[in-house]
Amino acid sequence: MRAPAFWWRPHPSPVAHLLRAPASVYGAIAGRRMRQRGVRAARPVVCIGNFTVGGSGKTPAALAVAAMLGEAGEQPFFLTRGYGGRLAGPVRVDAASHTPGDVGDEPLLLARAFPTVVSRDRPAGAALCTREGASVIVMDDGLQNPSLAKDLTLAVVDGATGAGNGLCIPAGPLRAPLASQWPHVDAVVIVGDGEPGATLAREAEERGKAVFAAHLEPDPSAVARLRGRRVFAFAGIGRPEKFFATLRECGATLVHARSFPDHHPFGAGEIRSLLEEAQAENLDVVTTEKDFVRLAALADVATSLARITALPVRLVFDDEAGMRSMLSRIGAAALAAG
Repeated sequence: MRAPAFWWRPHPSPVAHLLRAPASVYGAIAGRRMRQRGVRAARPVVCIGNFTVGGSGKTPAALAVAAMLGEAGEQPFFLTRGYGGRLAGPVRVDAASHTPGDVGDEPLLLARAFPTVVSRDRPAGAALCTREGASVIVMDDGLQNPSLAKDLTLAVVDGATGAGNGLCIPAGPLRAPLASQWPHVDAVVIVGDGEPGATLAREAEERGKAVFAAHLEPDPSAVARLRGRRVFAFAGIGRPEKFFATLRECGATLVHARSFPDHHPFGAGEIRSLLEEAQAENLDVVTTEKDFVRLAALADVATSLARITALPVRLVFDDEAGMRSMLSRIGAAALAAG
C-alpha cells in the first residue's frame, strides 16, 4: 500500500474531510479494541510500535533495542506478525530455508540479528519464544494489538511527518485516535528532525511520557562506496523519500529515484528492466536492505544481485544511556521471571 500524500499534510485536506465519517468509525473500533486486556506472557514483552501506518523507523528501532538487551546479557527474541508472508505461525524463522513469501521481508531481516518468531496469534508466538529460550520478547509492531500484554511500549515517530493530518484511516495515517493510543505508550522515539515530530514530543512530555531522540545512520563502508557516484535508487518501503534523502546525504547523485508501495513484491522482469535502464546510463543501482531481502528470493535475478547495492542503516539513540536505563528494568524483570 502507498499512503496518499494528503495523509501527511499538517492540516486535513478537502478529501480528508470527506472521509471523516468512515475514519471516525474505524477509529472508534480500533480504540475500543485497544482497551481489551491481553494475555500475560511468561517473559517480559517490549513492544516497538507506531501511531501511524507507513515508515517511521520501527524495524531499525527494534533491532537497536534488541542489541542493547543482548549486550546487557539477555536473550532477546523478536516476535512479529510476518506481514506479507503466507505462514500464520507460530514458527521460528529459518533464514536459510524461509522466503519473504513464507514469512515476510522484515522477519528475515530481524532473524539476521536475533532469533525471530512469526505468529499472527501473538500469545502463541510468545509461548514459542519462551520454549525456544527467550529471556525477553521484542515485539516488532503490535501497539494496537491488545492480545498480548506489554511490559514496555515504545512508539516510534518519524520527525518529518509525526501524526500526519491527525486523522484515522482512511482520512489520515493514524491506526487509532491518538487519545486512545497514549494510555498504552510508555515512551516515544522521535526519529529525525521536524516540527511534526517535535509537536508529538511536546504532547508526550505533557502526558508524562519519556521522549528519546534518535537518528538513522547509514553504514560507513556503504557511504564510502556511494560518495560521488551517480545512482539509480529504488525502494518499496513506507516512506521511500527518506531513503532517497539518506543517499543524498551520503554524497551520492540521484539520477533516478523510483518509488514502489511498501512491501512491494518485485518481479524478475521488473528488476531486469530497472537494471537495463541503469546500465544504459552507467548508473549504480542502490536499494534498501529490506527490499534487497525480497530480491534475494528471486531465483531468476540471482546472478544480477551483484549489480545492486543495499544500503544498511542503523538507529542511534541520542541518549543511549537513558534508553539502556529504561531497558534495564525489563532486564531485571526478565531475570526474576527466569
